[in-house]
Amino acid sequence: MEFIATLAGLLLATQLVAHLCRRVEIPEVIGQILVGIVAGPALLNWVHLNSMMNEFQEIGVIILMFIAGLESDLSLLKKYLKPAVIVAIIGVIVPVIVMAPASYFFGFTPLESMFIGVIFSATSVSISVAVLREFKRLDSREGATILGAAVADDIIGVILLSIMISVVNQAEGKTGGQPLWMILLLQVLFFGGTYLVVKWLAPYLMHLSERLLTVASPSVMAMIICLGMAAIADYVGLSGAVGSFFAGIAVGSTHRKETINRSFIPIGYAMFIPLFFVSVGLNMRVDRLSESIIFVIVMTILACLTKLVGCGAGAYISGFDFNSSYVVGSGMIARGEMALITAQIGYQAHLLSPMYYSDVITVIIVATVLAPFILKHSLVKAREITA
Repeated sequence: MEFIATLAGLLLATQLVAHLCRRVEIPEVIGQILVGIVAGPALLNWVHLNSMMNEFQEIGVIILMFIAGLESDLSLLKKYLKPAVIVAIIGVIVPVIVMAPASYFFGFTPLESMFIGVIFSATSVSISVAVLREFKRLDSREGATILGAAVADDIIGVILLSIMISVVNQAEGKTGGQPLWMILLLQVLFFGGTYLVVKWLAPYLMHLSERLLTVASPSVMAMIICLGMAAIADYVGLSGAVGSFFAGIAVGSTHRKETINRSFIPIGYAMFIPLFFVSVGLNMRVDRLSESIIFVIVMTILACLTKLVGCGAGAYISGFDFNSSYVVGSGMIARGEMALITAQIGYQAHLLSPMYYSDVITVIIVATVLAPFILKHSLVKAREITA
């Protein structure tokens, strides 16, 4: 019963804090992480991670990644394919080639440095979408390019993360004795199989679910696809979150997309997803902040500049003018959920040492908080130019 009481208290706290964050226009995920920081070992030391909490937060990651895949609008990527792909590729390359050497300069190992570069190659546009909607620019060329680039960005980031986890699992002997080439072959088959799932299997299963005389059968079938692909991804040496992401894309390609989205959001956000972000805070330490303040400041500046310059340059190359490129670049700065998920998955896979995990999370949080302010500035400037 102690865990249930703790669960109720954490959910109440995350709801109240998320409400306050929305009132002051701060991403609610920041508040949920702060709940973990305050209640956890960093400050009050009331709540600690245990086996039950770990299981709940792992389900939270799987559902959150499924929703991310479900909401990925592939039609936008097709419509603005060229600028979106260019923005995404440069927006991934620049953070990796800048932040990896910068991390190495601060004393990280080569593997940790490369992983930090991968973390900050991720983009979360949920915050940018809110700002673009406020300025009525969501359906503009810039808005569509940001959304399309975010889809490609997520896929590239997931693949990079998968490769790094595979290499570490091989090095630590977690591959069941199979050689690396066999693991990579299985993973190639997995990604190839996702095409079959998107094209035929997911539509067939969702159609079959409509014939079942059970309660919420389409949502249950979507959950089966989600958990099934997560389990298969885990079996071939990938993260379960990778499988659930592509499961979301598969289910999102069916006519049941909106129905499943409406059912999965309450399932995820009622319990599992908030607990994932709370667990991020529970893993944090603040006892090293005075020692790592220079690292946090420098890496936050680089986190913002690498996306702003990299994605902005990609937009400029694609034919956008300077102000529109500024909008696209600033719209890709926010890391949010995707970077936090990548950091958490990599942390569990021993790609990042516990000593520096909190420092990286702090950089993600600060950069995410700064992102909407930079985007608003770019939109105001663009509006003044066109007025």
